[in-house]
Amino acid sequence: MLWMLEGHSHRVRRPHSRFRPAPQRALEDLRYIRDTMERSSTFTATSGWGQVLMGLTAIAAALAARPQSARGWLSVWLVEALLAVVIAVTAMQAKARRSGLPLTSGPGRKFALGFLPCVVVAIVFTIALARLGLTRLLPGVWLLLYGAGVITGGAFSIPLLPAMGFCFAAVGTLALFLPAWGNALMAAGFGGLHIVFGVWIASQHGG
Repeated sequence: MLWMLEGHSHRVRRPHSRFRPAPQRALEDLRYIRDTMERSSTFTATSGWGQVLMGLTAIAAALAARPQSARGWLSVWLVEALLAVVIAVTAMQAKARRSGLPLTSGPGRKFALGFLPCVVVAIVFTIALARLGLTRLLPGVWLLLYGAGVITGGAFSIPLLPAMGFCFAAVGTLALFLPAWGNALMAAGFGGLHIVFGVWIASQHGG
C-alpha cells in the first residue's frame, strides 16, 4: 500500500513541477492565435473608394496630358503617380484602422513584398526609356508592371485584386503594341479599371 501511495504521490507532484501561472499561459495562447491568424488571413485593407478616387485623378491626368509633348506628357503622369500613391496609402491606412488590422501585419508585409518589386522595375524602365526618347512605350510598360504587381501582391489579398491585375496586364499588352493609343489606354486602365473594381471592392468588402 505504501508503494502505491508513493507512486501516486509521484504522479501528482510531477505536473506541478512544470506548472505555469494561468495568466502567462493565456497570454502565450493568445499570442500564438494572433500570429497564426496574421499568417493565414488575407490582407483586407484594400480601399475600394480610394481606388475610385485614383481612377478619377487618372482620367483627369489623361485629359491634361498632351502626347505631342513627350516631356510634358511624362511630367503630368509622374505627378499623377505620386498623387495616386498618396491617395492609396492614406485610404488603406484609414480602412486598416477601422478594421483593426495594421498595415504592418503579416499579410500586409506579404502584399508589399509582392507589389513593390514591380514598382522598382517600373521606375528603372521609366528612366531608361525616357533617356532613349522612347516614352511612347511607357504606357504599356506601366500598365503591365502595375498589373503584375497587383497579381502577385493580390495573392495575399481579396480575390478581386488578382482579377484586376490580369485586366491591367491585358490593357498594357494592347498599349505596348498600339503605342499611338497609349494615353487613351492609360485612362482606360488607371482610370476605368480602378473605378470599376474600386466600386466592386467597396460594395463587397466594407469600403
